[in-house]
Amino acid sequence: MTQSEIQRPQLAPAPTFPLVDLKLSDWKNGVAVRSPNWLGDAVMTLPALNQLKKIIPEHCGLFIVCPPSLKGFYDTLPMVDKIICLTRAHKNWTRSDVKHVNRLHAGICLMFNNSLRDTIFFRLARIARLFGASARGRAVLLSGSFKFPPRKDCELNQLHHAEKYLSMVYSLGAPKWQGEMPAFNIPSLDEAKRNPLVNKVFSSGKLMTLAAGAAYGGSKRWPAESFNQVSRYWIDTGGTVAVLGTAGERDMAQEAIKDLPDGNAFNLAGETSLPELMAVLKYSELCIANDSGIMHLSAALGGSGIAVFGPTDPSATSPVSTRWQVLFEKQDCAPCFKRECPSSSSKCMKAVAPEKVIEIIKGMQ
Repeated sequence: MTQSEIQRPQLAPAPTFPLVDLKLSDWKNGVAVRSPNWLGDAVMTLPALNQLKKIIPEHCGLFIVCPPSLKGFYDTLPMVDKIICLTRAHKNWTRSDVKHVNRLHAGICLMFNNSLRDTIFFRLARIARLFGASARGRAVLLSGSFKFPPRKDCELNQLHHAEKYLSMVYSLGAPKWQGEMPAFNIPSLDEAKRNPLVNKVFSSGKLMTLAAGAAYGGSKRWPAESFNQVSRYWIDTGGTVAVLGTAGERDMAQEAIKDLPDGNAFNLAGETSLPELMAVLKYSELCIANDSGIMHLSAALGGSGIAVFGPTDPSATSPVSTRWQVLFEKQDCAPCFKRECPSSSSKCMKAVAPEKVIEIIKGMQ
């Protein structure tokens, strides 16, 4: 199966926008892309970035402007020519930020976030043509704006983020996406095993990875005991489990593998670099995940997995891959998009039984 065949889920089509007439001189030195602030959202821009790269003139560059937390991710993408990390992701730019973006001499900026503040600062950086969603009253500052239907709570919105980003680059003249993801520059399995803990993980049986955390908030987290039950089944069939995440998620990760055999259950939260984490995902058998950046990374790398959704919208942020299955038990209050469950019940996440995940795993083996 080729990478192109792996990545082609049926996504609801986004609105179609008029084609922008771009001349060679409009590009100047290239195009600056303001990334989203979250890893999962950044991964969902990859189909659009892949297509955008195809229409950038040969002498021009693809420049990414992002928060510092995403630099490691964009460092793994050979198609990116330069990365500008903003000093503060959610505050005003510094003079140095403006200067660094100005020195790109980009003629075009494509904004994959909805920030009015960033729009103003891109103007101050003297980028002539700005394009982005017509959000937060900033349309008047944009050379071209894209109006998308507003999100509705407690309903499935049927507009995937990946298609939304693609619709923007189509307007700039990019060809239709055929399912391919850009190449990644990540360690080989042998290189990743130079990390002693990663070496142990891959020496103990077929590997299932877990993404038990979610940076967005606690409402998106499947109960630790549910991860634990699925992990125990996997280990009982001869497998190994590794929980992935940040150092701040280490205690949460430990709960997911509590009382499981030390030689078959590993806590890698905070123990890998991002490229090493990506290598672990790429070479594992399966990933069980919340709606998270790790879920999206695994899908982009061609991995297989099962995603548990509750307070977020699987029609908008499901993995962009046919090798993933999504479990979502619709509740009257879901998707609510709250960081923490308003009722403290987490009933939308608890409605997905671990037995259902185990049943799917059996069908995949």
